[in-house]
Amino acid sequence: MAQVSARIANLAISETLAMSQKSNELKAQGINVINLSVGEPDFFTPDHIKEAAKKAIDDNFSFYSPVPGYMSLRQAISRKLETENGLSFKPEQIICSGGAKQAVCNAVLSVVDPGDQVIIPAPCWVSYIEMVKLAEGESYVIHTNIEQDFKITPEELEAAINPKTKAIILCAPSNPTGSVYSREELKALADVLAKYPNIIIISDEIYEHINYVGKHESIAQFENVKERVVIVNGVSKAYAMTGWRLGWMAAPQWVVAACNKLQGQYTSGASSISQKAAEAAYNGDQRCVEEMRQAFMRRRDLIVKLASDIEGFKVNKPEGAFYLFPECSYYFGKSYDGRTINSSADLAMFLLEVGHVACVGGLAFEAPNYIRFSYATSDENIVEAMRRVKESLAKLK
Repeated sequence: MAQVSARIANLAISETLAMSQKSNELKAQGINVINLSVGEPDFFTPDHIKEAAKKAIDDNFSFYSPVPGYMSLRQAISRKLETENGLSFKPEQIICSGGAKQAVCNAVLSVVDPGDQVIIPAPCWVSYIEMVKLAEGESYVIHTNIEQDFKITPEELEAAINPKTKAIILCAPSNPTGSVYSREELKALADVLAKYPNIIIISDEIYEHINYVGKHESIAQFENVKERVVIVNGVSKAYAMTGWRLGWMAAPQWVVAACNKLQGQYTSGASSISQKAAEAAYNGDQRCVEEMRQAFMRRRDLIVKLASDIEGFKVNKPEGAFYLFPECSYYFGKSYDGRTINSSADLAMFLLEVGHVACVGGLAFEAPNYIRFSYATSDENIVEAMRRVKESLAKLK
């Protein structure tokens, strides 16, 4: 009997997308579900970006784009990196993809051979480990906890490196924790990595602009490692353009050439219209980015305050992104109405079915004692969702 390849059979389903789908199914039954499971700004794409997309359609940007993206967009990204980040990347060192997710996967597939190890600090985004699996590599996970604000230390990094280590994937601001590495913390990690010239550093910076502690810091700023850093970013989070599917990579020339070859064989260039919209995002007024950041910061303060009042939750104050990641193991072993909570996945399902709040259990993020709430929603939804969570959890005995 015909069957799927082992490559696909071994792949896990994205837990964040699965929970979002389950909440949509309940909504379709007429149940009022508040969805805090998906990492997506609830704002509309700013008008000047939408206008640029409409103009691109009228100007007949309807043909295949170059595989790495239009030169005008890559020049805009190059300028953004120079002016905002103080980083020098030529347009030829930039490749645009169908979302930052594809850019990360391109990087992994381009540098990881079967048996190579990739260091992944955890809690980590659900797709990193699966991408390493696709490349037939092995993930070496460094587990952290809420007491250390979910950040790895130089000592932990050094201990994880071995002769099979090929890459590390860093994400800051982080999904799912919202943790942000300071310049000093990044420098300490860079100083460790500088001793191992064969390790590629994939730096996922998609949440760059959703930062509550000042200027974004990139590990690419340090001279001793910059020739090995692959920056991944995009327009989804900062400009509320998740559905436009436009991400990019700025990297050493040889990595970009490899990704260009790979992308040329399986997707070709990203959407022409999305590229022209992204160009307007980078070249246009940046006030929209700051307005959204301010709203996210207000919501962060709100959800931290409300979640801190929930018995059994251990809560920290995230410094970026739009996630809260409380420790919830207090509820393991407790029961209500014939159902027992044995894991954070059970707890997430309980909150969905009993409290009608969608969130994601931490196992998907390599953190089984935690649970993720996205606060990329209205203040009213946050207040009501936390009320429901508190009320539902109080039923567990």
